[in-house]
Amino acid sequence: MLDELIRHLPHLALVYSAFIVAVASPGPSNLVVMATAMERGRHAGMILGLGVTAGSLTWGILAAIGVTGLIVAHPEALYAVKIVGGLYLLFLAWRSARSAMRVEMPPPKAAVSGRRAFLRGYLMHLTNPKAILSWTAIIALGLRPDTPPVVLYAIITGCMLISLAINQFYAVLFSTDSMIAGYRRVRRKAEACIAAFFAFASFKLLTSSL
Repeated sequence: MLDELIRHLPHLALVYSAFIVAVASPGPSNLVVMATAMERGRHAGMILGLGVTAGSLTWGILAAIGVTGLIVAHPEALYAVKIVGGLYLLFLAWRSARSAMRVEMPPPKAAVSGRRAFLRGYLMHLTNPKAILSWTAIIALGLRPDTPPVVLYAIITGCMLISLAINQFYAVLFSTDSMIAGYRRVRRKAEACIAAFFAFASFKLLTSSL
């Protein structure tokens, strides 16, 4: 087993590198983790990050067993996911824009239950079509016809640990006093930029072809 992992180490390194870039780059999931950590506290941000990681794990397993191949083969299923994901991004854009229009910093939001935060992160990532196609590409990148099952397990496990680490890092970093203080100074501009990003992402998602 260890020999097989060592033999496929170059492919695993390529997969992990691509996944780090995908997870760490700005996107709906990590932006919401950051905002939740600043608005509701570190615990809420970390729990929501766990939900995002669980959603990513779900798509990773589905990609590994080929279910996402069926989705790609039947565009009507992916269209439904695209519509749901696009509308959710539009809702996030509206909420960020409303916050940006406030002159005063809104008071800290009430804490939410861990279950609610987890489900929010999970469902948000589960309705992200980009996650479906990204995981299909990740699996295809790391696998070959002669790839043993242990390498597939290593891809899913390693990518999940990467997702967990990055999301938890963002939650901890953006819940610190210095980050919150800096955010207060640029809050309106930051919220406006986030609203524009979500609106653009929603537009691209709803109008893009499969």
